[in-house]
Amino acid sequence: MEATKPKILLCEDDTNLGMVLKNYLELNDYDVTLERDGRLGLAAFQREKFDICLLDVMMPNMDGFTVAEEIRDINPDVPLFFLSAKTMKDDIIQGYKLGADDYITKPFDSEVLLHKIKAILKRNEEMHKDEVNAEFDLGAYHFNPRLRELTVNGKTQTLSPKENELLKMLAEYKNDLLPREAALKKIWGSDTYFNGRSMDVYIAKLRKYLKEDAKLEIVNIHGNGFRLVETL
Repeated sequence: MEATKPKILLCEDDTNLGMVLKNYLELNDYDVTLERDGRLGLAAFQREKFDICLLDVMMPNMDGFTVAEEIRDINPDVPLFFLSAKTMKDDIIQGYKLGADDYITKPFDSEVLLHKIKAILKRNEEMHKDEVNAEFDLGAYHFNPRLRELTVNGKTQTLSPKENELLKMLAEYKNDLLPREAALKKIWGSDTYFNGRSMDVYIAKLRKYLKEDAKLEIVNIHGNGFRLVETL
């Protein structure tokens, strides 16, 4: 079976540089989506899942810094590089404050960029190996997100994909606040009113699944989000 190519979102409004970089990365076995406008780049990120984002800072309609802020709200962990002709110290610091993994000033060597991409993706793969296989003990329950199974007293409930993702986020934030907006953007793709109502339905389902342990409760923090509370 052919291995899946890592997916790169490349936002670059310089037509020549964008195409040269896209072709170079594709020759090195990456699947590249090129957008020449910040707003279109953000829309692409909302539609698809990417392994890394390369953002030009100065773009029409939405600059790279703004795109990065929106991306970080949806996925705080996706690797993000800025590609910029702006070399002022303040711009570089702003890029890193927004959570950039690297700030690469133009002109740059494409081969060096390629090796930086390989290094960051390898690091992320190693970091997430344990997370992918993570299982959770939640009170009397055992939760296996990889199999989408929630088990209590020898009985196993198979969760739907959205139930599974929502319980996984709650488990990762156990006894802490899971921000409503973060869950909506990560699982539903946006924090619209209708998606919010949909999430409330899934929260109600999870409460029903967890009712066999009175020490386990999903608490609604009004206007902010939810807490999966386990009392001792």
